[in-house]
Amino acid sequence: MNVSYWNIKIVSKILPRSLIGIFSFLFLLSSANAIEPFTVKEIRVEGIQRTETSTVLTYLPIKVGEQVNDEKIAAAVKALFATGFFKDVRLEAEKETIVVIVDERPAIGQIDFTGNKEFDKDQLRTGLKQIGISESRIYDRALVDRAEQELKRQYLSRGKYGTTISTTVTPLERNRVSLNFAINEGDVSKIRQVRILGNQAFTEKQLLNLFVLRTPGILTFISKNDQYSKQKLTADLETLRSFYLDRGYLEFNIDSTQVSISSDKKDIFITVSINEGPRYIVSDVKFAGELLVPEIELRSLISVKNGEVFSREKMVESTIESPIA
Repeated sequence: MNVSYWNIKIVSKILPRSLIGIFSFLFLLSSANAIEPFTVKEIRVEGIQRTETSTVLTYLPIKVGEQVNDEKIAAAVKALFATGFFKDVRLEAEKETIVVIVDERPAIGQIDFTGNKEFDKDQLRTGLKQIGISESRIYDRALVDRAEQELKRQYLSRGKYGTTISTTVTPLERNRVSLNFAINEGDVSKIRQVRILGNQAFTEKQLLNLFVLRTPGILTFISKNDQYSKQKLTADLETLRSFYLDRGYLEFNIDSTQVSISSDKKDIFITVSINEGPRYIVSDVKFAGELLVPEIELRSLISVKNGEVFSREKMVESTIESPIA
């Protein structure tokens, strides 16, 4: 029997997937076993364990009844590799039959965690699923790195900067693998210092009293407000901004926010640099547009008064209460 072979072995860790099709095409052009174009009467798929034959045929850009040549064979190899389902692909021609022989990538059969206390397993699985890592998905080594980074991100949100994660990959039947994440949560990082720089109109103590985040104290054992949280810091900075805007500092700006951590991952230091800007006084309040109510009545409804320090809070109240609004 006259059999022609295209045997292409490619290790994905060495060649990026985007180069596989180019490599395959150049290989075929130089192959001594190049064939004469022929019309395909049958396509057979071998080597699959989980993937359906119909799935392979869907991605294969060669159909029964089409004429094939070396270029189309190269395109077929490139298309099958691009799916990410396979580690190796080999195409053989047996007379008028194309035989597609594949070596599947393993699928994730199970995901488990040990050592987790801060989060339950369902929360951790949900976090991984949001970045595309879940049971039944195709596995490759890069997924482990992504999974570990996502798990660390979740622990960082709880102030656990010393968390370490190690992953064990165990082969299962039917070309599947089990992922087990061993988590050492470590100690919670505590806020040791919060500084505000650039303030002149108000003392640092006055401003820090506005913050939810603070250094350890008697009550923080219950509130846990001495544990760093990006969400809490964002809320504190907005409170600081509102404080200044309600006291006439319309050009107030937070120039920078720096969060640093000690080398042992136990202590957090927060520094906020601000620019207060000038303080504004309301010189006049005017009404525009078609007034359906006498101006004297409108003035009695608004909180902003001539000669007072500008307040964003009063401005918002006036806009809500005014019939014009």
